[in-house]
Amino acid sequence: MKIELLPDRAGKIAAAGVALGIVIILLGMHRPPICECGTIRLWQGVVESAENSQQIADWYSFSHVIHGFLFYGAAHLLWRRFGLQALSPRWALALAVLVEGAWEILENSPIIIDRYRAVTVSWGYSGDSVLNSFCDMAFMSLGFLFAARVPAMVTVGMALVFEMFTLAMIRDNLALNVLMLAYPLESVREWQAAG
Repeated sequence: MKIELLPDRAGKIAAAGVALGIVIILLGMHRPPICECGTIRLWQGVVESAENSQQIADWYSFSHVIHGFLFYGAAHLLWRRFGLQALSPRWALALAVLVEGAWEILENSPIIIDRYRAVTVSWGYSGDSVLNSFCDMAFMSLGFLFAARVPAMVTVGMALVFEMFTLAMIRDNLALNVLMLAYPLESVREWQAAG
């Protein structure tokens, strides 16, 4: 039996409300609303730049779409296998935004910013602008909604394409990012820095 995890109007409003709450928290954390350069760009393609993670989209936006794929898969398992009857599936996207938003808050905390600087090639990382964090949640939502509408193998294939594409373009992707945060390898860091 296929579980419908697409949000209805109330589910969309809830997801938007969660995203707004995360934005308010990030502003309360004194994150810059936009890039401190004062310019808003649709795309920032230079990883080693003060504008990386500051604009609407960058190379890491692909990872956030994959987050949406993964969150959809997790929600599908929760509702199908564990039967969350007490919670309507229309709230799945709002829950995914909550998880992504929690990561955005954690990612912009001193402990994670310092961790990125210490063990990844993101030596100058200073956190995200609020605009970038909001857009990261939007990219995750697009990934979630995409995964809800296509066969699972299409979603898996798209995730692999995104991972290989960003690996080829910037020597980084979601898998390497997780690896380097959790279990940093100097050989990987040197390989990434050589690009």
